[in-house]
Amino acid sequence: MANKSSNKLVVPEAREALDRFKMEAASEVGVNLQNGYNGHLTSREAGSIGGQMVKKMIESYESSMK
Repeated sequence: MANKSSNKLVVPEAREALDRFKMEAASEVGVNLQNGYNGHLTSREAGSIGGQMVKKMIESYESSMK
């Protein structure tokens, strides 16, 4: 049986919050992210959004540990 990757959320209700988080991260790194398909983005731009999201999650976790 092949292992299939999927973008399915464990909690579907979290989609809206994740989308807001992604838009906020894109704004912070200066990337013009639109709702829906963003095929115009370069790999660098898309990666900077993901990197910013991870950075913010780590900062949030670290601050909750204090």
